[in-house]
Order: sequence, then C-alpha cells, then structure tokens
Amino acid sequence: MKRVGAHVSIAGGVANAPRNARAIGARAFGMFTKNQRQWRAKPLAGAEIDAFALAMHEAGYAPQHVLPHDGYLINLGHPDPALRQQSLDAFIDELERCRLLGLDRLNFHPGSHLRQIAPDACLDLIADSVNRALDKVAGVTAVIENTAGQGSNLGYSFEQLAHIIHRVEDKSRVGVCLDTCHAFVAGYELRDPDGFAATMAAFEAVVGFGWLKGMHLNDSKPGLGERVDRHHSIGHGKLGVEPFLRIMSDPRFEEIPLILETIDETLWPEEIRLLYSFTTV
Repeated sequence: MKRVGAHVSIAGGVANAPRNARAIGARAFGMFTKNQRQWRAKPLAGAEIDAFALAMHEAGYAPQHVLPHDGYLINLGHPDPALRQQSLDAFIDELERCRLLGLDRLNFHPGSHLRQIAPDACLDLIADSVNRALDKVAGVTAVIENTAGQGSNLGYSFEQLAHIIHRVEDKSRVGVCLDTCHAFVAGYELRDPDGFAATMAAFEAVVGFGWLKGMHLNDSKPGLGERVDRHHSIGHGKLGVEPFLRIMSDPRFEEIPLILETIDETLWPEEIRLLYSFTTV
C-alpha cells in the first residue's frame, strides 16, 4: 500500500498531528515534535505522550507511518566545535522526543560546511554526530534527507548520502528520505521516463533502496539543477505530475511515508486524492 500524507501542524499539542492527518485523508504524516525554529522546548509531559498514543490509535496510524522532522537550526556538520555540540545536543533531544512518542525514525537535513571546511570533512563530522546521537538514544533511526544543495548545504548528491551512511556505525539505524524537489533542483532528472529510470538506477547503485525510509513528494518552482530550494504544489511546478504518477505505480515505494510538503496546505486533500488516483492508472 502507498502511504501518502502531509507534514501536518502540531499546534495545540502533538496529539493534534494524527487528528490533522486523518482529517485530510492521509495514510501517513510528517510532523515536528517541537517548535522547529527554536533550540529548546519544554520536555514532553506524560499526559502529552499518552494523548499522542491515543490519537495515533484512534486515527489508525502505526509508528512507521510517521516521518518526524527535526528543527531547522540544527547543523550536525558545523565547523565550529561549540556550535556543532549545540546542534548535537538539540538532535539528541529530538531523537529522545521521538522515542518518548513511540516513533521509530527522525528525518534530518545533513548539515552545512559554511565554506569554512572541505565538504568531505563536513560529511565526516555529520556522520560522527549521528554516531554520537545514536549512542545516546535507542530505538530511533536517523533518516538523512537529500537536499537541494543551496548555499553550502550538503547531502544533495547520492554520493554524499552514501558517504554518511558508510561512516555510521549502526547500519540498522540509518536511512534516507528522498525529496523529489530537492533531487530535481540538485540535477537529477525525474520528468521523463528515461530520466526517472536513470535517477532511480543511480540511487540504487550509489545508496540502495534498502536504505529508503520515506519520501517528500514536492513539485518544484526552480528548474533542473538550479540548486534552489523552493517547493510547489503537485502539477504546478517544473516537475509536473509525471514523476508522481511513476512513484505511485512503483512497488519500490510501498509502505513508507510519502509526505507532501507542498506550499498550499488547503490543497493537501486534493493532492492526496490526485496521487491515489495514479495507483489505478
């Protein structure tokens, strides 16, 4: 089964995320576990944890249907040791929040070298940070998201994702989230059958579908290889609907969270219905 959903709001408490997902017809969802633009948050209270578990049960979601996302401030490859430690501490807290909520994965952007160190050195720092974090928190998989490659952000090539995975010690607790907009603007063709097939073959050869733990389904405002991170609604951007039709008919994308991060949340129910209509094409 394809598990399509969207990155829903936690306004009013984390227990509202499953309810918001169910309201738009989602079979999976993404969420933050705290304010994504702040370093710190109050620890999750027992009542919040219990309410989230109840809402998950009532809405019919299992942990593997949820793709939580960490905060935007975190940079696990920061060249400054003190600032990297600040990011690591925040990442460990995010993993622990997922564990407390009974969730089994945390999606994160790898990090940025800030033009202060070599990219490979930064990738090694990211992997080291992941190793240290996984040592602190059990039961949650670190899911690396491919990026658009904007600025000094790393993780935009499949080779960079593989570099990090290779250096993570516990291979059972690392994975990848593939974002369609990010892949496209990083230079991976997805629009035509040959381009889509070549990109997926490259992903299999360099990373491997065994590492795929989720996807972000986003159209793109920028064009191929422009390295600018600007999402668009499905069918309204430079990707069009063709890549999403192929994803929805491809058995390699079964039973993982397929999460919309498109720009108009009022369209999410329509986009979910559109994507599911492709499974019958």
